[in-house]
Amino acid sequence: MSIVAEVSALPQVVLKPRRAQPFFGRHPWVFSGAIARVSGAAAAGAEVELVTEHGEFVAKGLFNPLSNIQVRLYSWDPAERLDEAFWSAQLATAIRLRRDVLGLCGPGAACRLVFSEADGLSGLIVDRYDDWLLVQFTSLALASRRELIVRILQEQLQPAGIWLRTEKGIREAEGLEIADGLLSGSEPPRPLSITEHGVRCSVDVVEGQKTGFFLDQRDNRQAFVKYVRGGRVLDLCCYSGGFALNAVRHGQAREVLAVDVSEPALALARTNAENNELASAIRFEKSDAFKMLEKLRDAQEKFDLIVLDPPKLARHARGLDEALRGYHSLNRMALEVLAEGGTLVTCSCTGHVSREMFTEMLAEAATSARRPLQILEARGPAPDHPTAVHCPETNYLKCYICRAP
Repeated sequence: MSIVAEVSALPQVVLKPRRAQPFFGRHPWVFSGAIARVSGAAAAGAEVELVTEHGEFVAKGLFNPLSNIQVRLYSWDPAERLDEAFWSAQLATAIRLRRDVLGLCGPGAACRLVFSEADGLSGLIVDRYDDWLLVQFTSLALASRRELIVRILQEQLQPAGIWLRTEKGIREAEGLEIADGLLSGSEPPRPLSITEHGVRCSVDVVEGQKTGFFLDQRDNRQAFVKYVRGGRVLDLCCYSGGFALNAVRHGQAREVLAVDVSEPALALARTNAENNELASAIRFEKSDAFKMLEKLRDAQEKFDLIVLDPPKLARHARGLDEALRGYHSLNRMALEVLAEGGTLVTCSCTGHVSREMFTEMLAEAATSARRPLQILEARGPAPDHPTAVHCPETNYLKCYICRAP
């Protein structure tokens, strides 16, 4: 039952008629188009109450008039304040999942400690690499509380250091004025070494993609190896070599061609192959994925297993159609160089592409390539990237393991 908000010292954000249902349903994003007006003086980053057009209390959140997401919601309890005790409790809950339930916080390990909306902390990402924390603020309101959040992280985890990373485009989207740099403790080593599935990986947490490593693919890198069976593997968009290294170490691949367009990524991948004594089985090439597939098709090359793990192809809904065309082309060409009875591991981290869209795209790509295709496993991110049931946007990663008879 909804609660009529009493006179509050907090500014109130009033919703337009018939716009309250998603927020009673605990979706955390209130876009500008749903807001009728703001009652009271609400500065950027201020705590506010969200109310219906009739004055019914919905939730408490943080306000940012500079963003399309003007309110991010954190509590549906009218008596709760978004103070230090609240943020401390939210962070502690997120950390307990990774440390006590998933067991991912040991020496040399890496995991996502805080996954924004999925942990009730919209606008905050915290990754742990060995004894260092990498923090990303994707909301102005939480960025303005960074000293408090850093202090809580220090108290709860005692890391060797905390480094700030900024996401591409977030300064413009949120009106943020922040830059990468050390927030506390000592700077992380470059490279920083972690171990995953018995494979040693060098990670550049200062300049590498995301916060240095694709932590969300951890379990998928383990799951796909049973399909390698000593075959010939093509790893496209290999980044620092995670799939390629596991293909050789755990799948006994006889040969791997690992391709990426980034020379710094390939340098890391080569280092990782050498450090794990796997370099003799992996050949690295710098190339755009589309051009490499065209080259391999024209040369009539065939691979027993192909991994497609491209970067995000659309950051906004307006880029959805182009992204789907890109995925279609990649998967069609991959099927053209996949051996009969081969395995295709195809991924998408584009949140605007739903599972239904991705499956439909695969069907169209298989038809274009004149290949049958079976989905053996429809996978998602590792469990340190949980899905919030009230925010389906947190379920962004698709990883399908397919067979082409």
